[in-house]
Amino acid sequence: MSFSWKKNLYVLWLGVFFCSTAYSISIPFIPLFLRHDLGVSTHLELWSGFAFGITFLASALIAPYWGSLADKYGRKPMLIRSGYSLAALYVLTYFVHDPYLFLVLRVFQGLLAGYVPASIALVATNTPEEKSGYALGVMATSGATGSILGPLVGGFVSHLIGNREAFLFSGGVVLVAALIATFLVREDKFNRSGKRSSIRDDLKHALHNRTFVNLLLLVGISSFSVMILEPLLTVYVLEIGGSQHDASLQSGIIFSAVGIATLIAAPQWGRFGQRFGFMKVLIIGLLGGGLGNLLQFFVGHYAEFGALRFVYGLFFAGVYPALNAMIVRVTEPAFRGRAFSLSQSSTQLATMLGPMVGGALAGWIPIRWIFVVNGAILLLSAVLLFRQRGLDRRVEASSGTAV
Repeated sequence: MSFSWKKNLYVLWLGVFFCSTAYSISIPFIPLFLRHDLGVSTHLELWSGFAFGITFLASALIAPYWGSLADKYGRKPMLIRSGYSLAALYVLTYFVHDPYLFLVLRVFQGLLAGYVPASIALVATNTPEEKSGYALGVMATSGATGSILGPLVGGFVSHLIGNREAFLFSGGVVLVAALIATFLVREDKFNRSGKRSSIRDDLKHALHNRTFVNLLLLVGISSFSVMILEPLLTVYVLEIGGSQHDASLQSGIIFSAVGIATLIAAPQWGRFGQRFGFMKVLIIGLLGGGLGNLLQFFVGHYAEFGALRFVYGLFFAGVYPALNAMIVRVTEPAFRGRAFSLSQSSTQLATMLGPMVGGALAGWIPIRWIFVVNGAILLLSAVLLFRQRGLDRRVEASSGTAV
């Protein structure tokens, strides 16, 4: 390979890190921005939920289109398009004074997203086969790191300069990601002579690849498993003895525990999968995630809860690198951009539905029982995978061709 795949990996890690950080910067203060800056005084929870979820819905719907363009014109142009567009949208948000216009901009943030799947596809197709597991494991840590630091940075920045000004800061952070894509990323292994397919043809092609469809389902289940607990962890911390005054800090530390575990474990799971098989990593990750959720039913103190979340994160960190590596194995190179965009659609739909289902269940059963439901879903997925020995053979035999 005539260029350093490691350089691509490192600069794309930084790009995804900055993009994830910029997005999560605004999460802690969106309700405050709606109330104090945009004048929303009634149904604040509903407005906040729409502002959060509508971005994911828009991204899920548009992702196959961007994936089709990526496979026709290259993944690097998609990085540049997404980076500069999102930077401009964050700057425009600074000038918004109407809540409906704010929702419109949140929709466009979803429609113009695509930096992360394009980055993963570019790494997957421009890394030597024997190093792809490690590279995808490293990439899995970039979004986790941004998600950890983003809310902390957002809280600090909004406190210092204000909620509205924090959107300008987010725009600057995304602009760094766009500049990284423009001047530092290199895409060599790409054939621009192919004809661009329609989204309908892409979906038909994907549906004919049964193994790929199974992997998309697992991507959705894994993302749903994470997000179903997102709105409930702070409440659960209070239920098991957390301080009312320090609940935000305690919950933030517990949120970060899974991300820190992912930083530690994901690259190691990538190496393990490259050597022993990604199906094994996936089953271990789902089993560990399922058992970790079940054990969280029994915790009696928030310190125990945080420690258990960390251990859970060490196992669950193997799931996404394994799924991404398996998607690479079962799809042909010309379809990779569309494959990861479809994976992004699955992730975004699950990210939107998870908090809604979690909130609804919390009004019906105690929160600790939601951990049981969540754990059972992951364990069942692992058992079904273990019984599908044929899927393991198809993944290992594919080696870059459609099944």
